[in-house]
Amino acid sequence: MKRQYFSFRVQDSWFKVLISGLLLTVFSLGAQAQWIRVWQGLESTRYAITDAASMPYTVSGSTIIIGGDEYSTAEIDSITIVNPVTITWEGASATVDIPENVEGVTAQVNGGNVVITNANTATEQEFILQGASSDGSFTYNGEYKTKFHLNGLSLTSTTGAAIDIRCGKRIDLFLIDGTTNTLTDAPNGTQKAAFNCQGHLEIAGGGTLNIAGNTNHGLRTKEYLFLKKSTGIINVTKAVADGIHCGEWFQMNGGSVNISGQDADGLQMETAENSDEAMNGSFIMNGGSINVKMTEPDTKGIRADSTVANMYLNGGYIYVEVGTTATDAKGIACDGNMTISEENETMTVTVDVNGEGYKDDDDEKIRSTGIKCEYTLTIDGGTVTSNANGKYSRAVRAGSLIANGGTLSATTNGDKSQGIKLDSASSYINNGGIVTPTPTF
Repeated sequence: MKRQYFSFRVQDSWFKVLISGLLLTVFSLGAQAQWIRVWQGLESTRYAITDAASMPYTVSGSTIIIGGDEYSTAEIDSITIVNPVTITWEGASATVDIPENVEGVTAQVNGGNVVITNANTATEQEFILQGASSDGSFTYNGEYKTKFHLNGLSLTSTTGAAIDIRCGKRIDLFLIDGTTNTLTDAPNGTQKAAFNCQGHLEIAGGGTLNIAGNTNHGLRTKEYLFLKKSTGIINVTKAVADGIHCGEWFQMNGGSVNISGQDADGLQMETAENSDEAMNGSFIMNGGSINVKMTEPDTKGIRADSTVANMYLNGGYIYVEVGTTATDAKGIACDGNMTISEENETMTVTVDVNGEGYKDDDDEKIRSTGIKCEYTLTIDGGTVTSNANGKYSRAVRAGSLIANGGTLSATTNGDKSQGIKLDSASSYINNGGIVTPTPTF
């Protein structure tokens, strides 16, 4: 795609000329140019052309106002004109609108199944996916970072994944505000997920995304998954495997994630081989909310399953419900170190363990556990509550516990349930936190 760029860090008089030239170019392109993007470093804000058309310019202070947002001209790196490719599904068919000045993008359409190939490796192409089909799918092949906008999309595939993004680069996914988007894949297939992404997926936008996985995972990323502060709602209502399975690491700055109906783990971080990511395998939460309901035995609600994988809970809300049928299950399981704080905002963690444990053939107790940390659980702040309600259940199990602040509360309501269990008396350090009951060793 040939995208028009207007880059500047110049004096006011030159900036005014550039803005005038931009608007003339926008109007000359007509309907083909639907958006502009204002770039500040690696971040950008998108505006409709109608906002750009009434763009006021203020000389005093060297500012520009677009769509009600005020920018300093010295902080803007570029303004780009965006010509998105639009794919629209309607029943058993789909149409692809590729603007004339978009290069390198080709489409194959077979009924409601759309395959897009993008040969462009110079600039980011943007795609709008919209409409509905009960026999449709979207497959993307490309080798450069790309943006996708879901605008009220409803896809049920009868052949494989509903969305399969075969690109190992950064993929931006925007849930357009006010929209509900629903993805369901085919049962008994070979796909890795209902929504599969081979690269690292970054999600933003205040819409809703509903996912049902009938063959494997609900949502899968081969590399990291990052939910930005503006993210709306992500509901995984069914998965034959994990609800959400992400490679390298998971970070959440905002939004709401609700996972239920999965046959394996709720949210799992995979430790990728040969990765140079410092946070490989880790879980980072800075805001938003996560709700996980578990019903299957020997599963985990939130899982980081490598000794190099750590959990950092810096703000937000987590609730995990371990159902009565989820025997030998773990609400939150970390095979590395776990740190809970209020570094970003209020942090609340609640786990209800209703699943029971049991005695194995060697008379050893196998316990369902609310929070399990293989190494050191550090609490610097926040409110953490784990309720052991099932028989032989356990509220907290950790190698060691350091309580610098905040509150850790464990209740034992189940028959022969256990509160907080640590490796040894020397593995418990309290520097001012509130911990109840006293751990056992």
